[in-house]
Formats: sequence, structure tokens, C-alpha cells
Amino acid sequence: MTPRDVLETYWGYKEFRPLQEEIIRAALEDRDVLALLPTGGGKSVCFQVPVLMKEGLALVVTPLIALMKDQVQNLADRGIKALAIHAGMSRHEVDLTLNNAAYGDFKFLYVSPERLNTRLFRSYLDVLPISTIVVDEAHCISQWGYDFRPDYLRIGELRQLVDVPVIALTATATPRVARDIMDKLGFREPLLLKTGFERPNLSYIVRRAEDKLGQLLNICRSVPGSGIVYMRHRARCEEIASFLKSEGVVASYYHAGLSTPARAERQAQWKSGEIPVMVCTNAFGMGIDKSDVRFVVHMDLPESIEAYFQEAGRAGRDGQRSYAVLLWNDADVRRLRQIEKTSFPSLEYIEDIYQKLHQFYQVPYETGEGRQLKFDLEEFCRHFGLQRPPVHYALKYLERTDHLSFSEDVDIDTKVKITVDRNALYDIDLPEKGMAEVLELLMRSYPGIFSFALGVDEKWFSGKLGISVPALRQLLYKLSLEHVINYIPADRSSVIQLHHDRIRPGNLALSPQTYGMLHDTWLERAEAVIDYAGEEDTCRSRFLVSYFGQEETADCGTCDVCRAGRNRPATDSVEKALRAFVDAKGGHYTLEELNAFLADPANGLSRSALDLLRRLIDDGTVPGPAD
Repeated sequence: MTPRDVLETYWGYKEFRPLQEEIIRAALEDRDVLALLPTGGGKSVCFQVPVLMKEGLALVVTPLIALMKDQVQNLADRGIKALAIHAGMSRHEVDLTLNNAAYGDFKFLYVSPERLNTRLFRSYLDVLPISTIVVDEAHCISQWGYDFRPDYLRIGELRQLVDVPVIALTATATPRVARDIMDKLGFREPLLLKTGFERPNLSYIVRRAEDKLGQLLNICRSVPGSGIVYMRHRARCEEIASFLKSEGVVASYYHAGLSTPARAERQAQWKSGEIPVMVCTNAFGMGIDKSDVRFVVHMDLPESIEAYFQEAGRAGRDGQRSYAVLLWNDADVRRLRQIEKTSFPSLEYIEDIYQKLHQFYQVPYETGEGRQLKFDLEEFCRHFGLQRPPVHYALKYLERTDHLSFSEDVDIDTKVKITVDRNALYDIDLPEKGMAEVLELLMRSYPGIFSFALGVDEKWFSGKLGISVPALRQLLYKLSLEHVINYIPADRSSVIQLHHDRIRPGNLALSPQTYGMLHDTWLERAEAVIDYAGEEDTCRSRFLVSYFGQEETADCGTCDVCRAGRNRPATDSVEKALRAFVDAKGGHYTLEELNAFLADPANGLSRSALDLLRRLIDDGTVPGPAD
């Protein structure tokens, strides 16, 4: 089969997107390749197609657990066998998964990076039929990347043990980061394949606004279709969604603190168009295949151009005109600079948090390596009387210096162990027929369930029984009351994995050099965001693509800077647009209608349009709005 045959067989498409075929060809030639593709550029196809054309198994390293689970399910829906290993799984579950990957007919094994250095994973390397190593979110391996994760450095070490080609993928990498990725992954020869960073159909609009809510409301009313509104804090998501609903906009909110069923339901409602506007943190949008997003609004200044570019790029994947709007004011700049102090607690504070973490879980000195700790940040802070933000960033720095892995808001599967002897089961008189059906399916589907508490996929399991997930949970609970099973309900929690035994005070390696470098690069990124927001002369698209090292580009002609006419006279066209609006209303319009017209990104009007309208009203050229 050719790559196009595979694409059509499994995905139903006849043609590849730009650059996909070149990446696939390089992979089939067993070359190491770094693919730099925009958000929505189809990165997964770039490694899934060549792996399906080879013998063996792809080891896919990704930090995004939710995305990992989605991809495994999407592959299964296409008849492709895939597995996943991530935080929150027990040792036995990991062992069983690795055994299936080694001896079963599987094509993809998704692994979170902290698993690569465990003894259990390393013990299977000789028998895993790995044909390709795939590194998703590859910028995480670079100390210059905006989301550096030391666990990713294990991939370079892994290549010393597994001599197979690497496919590395990312949507955002500066030239320095791209070089660092190829170096850290031990590329046999550098090969960077990338598309241009321009998005011709995406208009970048930046507005300095004191009344952000009014601006947001006008955008939601004037731009038809689906939209995403990004907020920094969870509580604000709920507040803004409530405000929009009170003004007649169909909206909801999404953040990592919601339950798994609630997140799945809201995501499905948004994808279907039932809820057009989703107000969310950056937990929303990753891996969601929705091409017709018409606008993305950032209500806060992002911490980096990389994060902004990736999130804004979720608009307009279908090639239709769409808008990325950033609303900001001076207070946002002050807040962003204040975040610096919170994000970089002192090294002394960080070491104190390290010791308190071990005290909290009663881990003695010289023990603890490999332990997984179910972690509640709020409870930890209450126990020691600490503020949440500096503790969070202290843990992130301990992760960056390779003392632990910190996985936030992990879905932990329901676990079940049958406690009754297999032969005695048939003598038990169960009060409900459904309980016997659950037991029968458990025994058929989960070998070892009499010996270990095993993870149960509730969605799959309930589907097999033809019942709902809540009904399944009721039956499992009733079986536990009959003392037939041990039942640990599904949970959602952060998980910390300790990388080494507890170290005594004063001996913790925290690398002041690394701390200083991270602080300096954070400041550089924050200043770049502030520069972008305040820019009045350079085309937004040109600013963004040059940040990523692309010098050859043209002005987009559709951003707020280009439309303001600073590079060409535009007063006549703005006056013409204003006259057309007034004429279309027959000379009678309200302030609300005027605000919606001026706020609509499709009209391309800058802040100066309102001043021009005032002059036209003052000299009697057009009538003013009705009271």
C-alpha cells in the first residue's frame, strides 16, 4: 500500500494536507525528522501513516494524558490497536499493558514521559518491537522551550538503547528551540520540515479595552458561529459564561476542575454547535477536531507568544475567515509582571516545599523512589498554612530539576477486584440479575481480576452491557455491599511521582543556573507578549511569524494594524463603511447596534473609527444614534 492508500483506507481522505506527505516520506526512509506544523495541521497522521506501513510498534511520547486517551480511542474506532500508559495507573496495570504491547498485535504504545525511566518500563525494552519513536509536543525537550519538561530528556537516553528513527512534532518552536530539539534527541542528521507560520484566513485583532465584557459581548453577537474565550483563572470562566448567558449568548464554561462526565458533555455540546461559545482555561482545545471555529478571544495577556499562537490557531482551520482577538489594558500588564514574582519563589522556599511534601506523606529519608502520590494541592496548602500559587510553581520547578513528576488533574479509572473464590461465585445468591452479568463480563474481560484491583473502562464496559455508566456504577456499588468485589470508584486527582529517595535538608540539587536561565527566558517571553499587545506599526502576522524566525513574509492586510491604514491611507474606506452602516439602518440606529458594528472584527474598523463617526455627526454628514 502507498501512503495515500493508507490515508484513504483508515481516514477516508484522498489527499494529504501541506507537508504531510514529505514528513511521511522521510519517516519511511528511516530518517530522523522534526516536523513543525501549525495547530490543526494534522500532526498525528504524519506518524500514524508510516507506522502502519512498517512492521512493529510506535512508541509515542506525549505529556497530554487526555489527548493520549482520545487518540487511542480514535485509533480503535478505525480498527487500529493502540495502548496507553500514563500517571494514575497501578504497577500491575502498567505491567499488563507493557506485556500486551510486547506480545500482542499492537501498533501504537502511548507513554507519558515520566514512565520512560521506570525500572518496569526499562525491563521491557528488549522485548518491545519498537519500530519508531514519536515525540509529540517536542518543544518540551528544550530548556529554551516554553514548556520544558526534564522527563523528555530520557528520550535521548532511550535512543542509546533502541536504535530506531525518531519523528518529532510540535506546533511552536523558535529556531533556537528547533536546533535544541534535534540535538537533545540525537538526530543522526538534522532534518527540519516546516510550513510557513502565516494563516491567511485568520485576522489578528488586538484591542486596548477597559470595558472587556462589553467588547466580548459585541464580538459574540456580531460574529456568527463557534467561539472560544480563554481566561487565566477557573473562577473567571464561570463568571464570564454566566454574564454572556444573562445577555442572551448561548455559552458554557470548561476547566480542568470539572468532573470527567461534565467535561465530556460540554466538549460534545460545543463540537456539535449546541453551545456555540465556550469560556475556558487553556485546558480546553487540545486535540479537539473542530474546523469551523470562527473566533478565539483572549481576555487576559498570555504568558508567551508560543502559547498565544497555538491557542489563537484553533480558529479557522477550515480556511474560512476567522478572528483571533486579544483584549488588554494596563492592568493586564501589571498582572503579568506580578505573575513573575509568584512563578519564581526562592530556592529556599522550593527546598522547604520538597521537605514538606515528604513529611505530608510520611516518607522517611533514603526511601520513596518511584512512589506515586495522589496529591490534593488545596489540602496540602491548608495543612501547612501556605498560599496555593507559590506552592504550585515550587512543585513545577522541582519537576524541571528532575526531582519529581507532577501530573495535574489526572483521570483515574474505576478499579475492581473480585474478592470471592472463582468456584464459590456460583453459590452466591445475588439480588439482581444485572449484578451477575457484571461479574460474568468482569471475569471474561479482565484476566487477573481475582488477584489484583484492575482498572475498568466504564464507557466500554457499560456499552458491552447495554446500560448507562451511572447504572454500571450502581451495580458495582451493590456488588461491593455484598462483599463480592472491592470497588474503588473513578476519581480525578493530581499525581506526584518521586524520582529518587528523600534527600536530607541542604543536599537538594536545585541548580541556581537553571533557575536564573528560566527566570530570564520567562521575562523575555512576557516582554514579547507586552510588545505584541502594544504594537501599532508592524502587521500582527508579520510580528508573530518573525518571532518564530520566519523573515520572508508579507503584511496580512487583515489585522487591526494593517486595517488602521498606518501603512496606507484608509480614512476614505472607513468613512464609506460608516456611511453604509447608517444608510442600511435608514438613518435610525441605536448605540447598541453601533457598538456591535464597530466591534465586529469582520468590519475591520480600528479605534479611530469612532472618532471619525463623531466628526461626521458633528458636521451633519450622518445622523447620530437614537437615545
